Amino acid sequence: MSADVRLAGLTSWYSDWKGLRVAVLGLSMTGFSVADTLTELGADVLVLSESATDEYERLVPVIGARLELGALDDVPAALREFAPEVVIASPGFPPAHPVIRWVQESGIALWGDVELAWRVRDKVRRADGSTADWVLITGTNGKTTTTQLTATLLAEGGLRAAPCGNIGVPVLDAVRDPEGFDVLVVELSSHQLWYLGLSQPEGQPFPYAAVCLNLADDHLVWHGGADAYRDAKAIVYRNTRVACVYNKADEATRRMVEDADVVEGARAIGFDLGTPGPSDLGVVEGLLVDRAFLDDRARSALELTTVVDLDRVGLAAPHIVQNILAAAALARSLGVEPEAIHAALQSFRLDAHRIQVVARHAGITWIDDSKATNPHAAASSLRAYPGAVWVVGGDLKGVDIADLVAEVGGTARAAVVIGVDRAGVVTAFERHASTVPVFEVDAGDTGQVMNRVVEIAAGIVDDGGTVLLAPAAASFDQFSSYADRGNRFAEAVREWIERGSADDAGGSPSGL
Repeated sequence: MSADVRLAGLTSWYSDWKGLRVAVLGLSMTGFSVADTLTELGADVLVLSESATDEYERLVPVIGARLELGALDDVPAALREFAPEVVIASPGFPPAHPVIRWVQESGIALWGDVELAWRVRDKVRRADGSTADWVLITGTNGKTTTTQLTATLLAEGGLRAAPCGNIGVPVLDAVRDPEGFDVLVVELSSHQLWYLGLSQPEGQPFPYAAVCLNLADDHLVWHGGADAYRDAKAIVYRNTRVACVYNKADEATRRMVEDADVVEGARAIGFDLGTPGPSDLGVVEGLLVDRAFLDDRARSALELTTVVDLDRVGLAAPHIVQNILAAAALARSLGVEPEAIHAALQSFRLDAHRIQVVARHAGITWIDDSKATNPHAAASSLRAYPGAVWVVGGDLKGVDIADLVAEVGGTARAAVVIGVDRAGVVTAFERHASTVPVFEVDAGDTGQVMNRVVEIAAGIVDDGGTVLLAPAAASFDQFSSYADRGNRFAEAVREWIERGSADDAGGSPSGL
């Protein structure tokens, strides 16, 4: 039996996976979930990774796989000798990676972890014998928040829902949970979607519902350009069975739905902050309403919640309201009642580092939106807090920040620029928002970056004003992650407050 024929028949947990030679590239959380699944299925597994945590290095042989650690800037001899029938790559491996190119040029099947999860999705079935429905979520920004929201709304509606995928819980872990789920809410990065785009028909998910929240330039180096990035995101709608949810304020998402090859009968459901038409969700006089999932949608609407109610729990920023509408559309497509949506939103809280108020002191509000790692996300934050002192910069990942500064930079009280790509940010302000005061923080001692940021911002912010960390850039130039960047910002704010309190009490400010 040829490898192609055998792989085409691997469409169930209960298919014959025994002895299948599979190479797994990368040993992060995702890579380990792949190796663990395949060894459980009886496959012959070789894991290749440049590095590994002590825990994973210890566990790989325990589960019955082999591990090769070392450089992957060329095709390892161990991989060639193994002669894999399929290679499953962690999403960090870009299309231009030499090992990925070798796999494709050699005609070896190339999968991602999501394709494997779809193929073995029937390990645990529901009481009626069916498998969990999948809801797919992507977008340049808001993916994690919308994934969490959707799972929360579904749970309030009485469904067992698991947020998984790019959110931090591998899809394979959710598929293998012995309790089983009614719905898997799968956050997908553009990297995971690129790998799904390679899949043969038997490896392609048929989601119950799907959404691309928005589209803006990001990960252009990984994909090789904006068109390739857009094409990867559009894969989220492929084979959708019931509801293709799209952002009416983002033309690119509407075109994705129009061009998608979906199951006959799937509906296009729009959302935005304006008055909704039939088959849409939107906002009318402070009410979030559904005109898509009711019988008389031509003349009626169902109230989901109010902007006032959302404001009470810190969810009223415009881009968060958009996420809520998208999540509500997905939940409504699965039958969750409006009352359940309203109830769930009263207790939902955003993750840390997503427009998180870290302090209010001496008339200043300090906000950590370190998760705004690209221009599109930063623009949403600035629109929510016009007049803020904007902390911006980092590793721009090849993205030109000029359009962002031209669009909303002029609304800032001032800009405090950090990171290795400061020159491009400063130039953008000189050209497009020259009246905004700009202050640079030298890379220097990265451990002191945020202390200097806070000192500068505190000296220029207006009474009653806001300091907003919304970098529009990745964090790895100076920090270990966006969370580390946000934590250091919050710590520096707390130290500044403590120094001010000591000063007021007659003490001497430290560090001066």
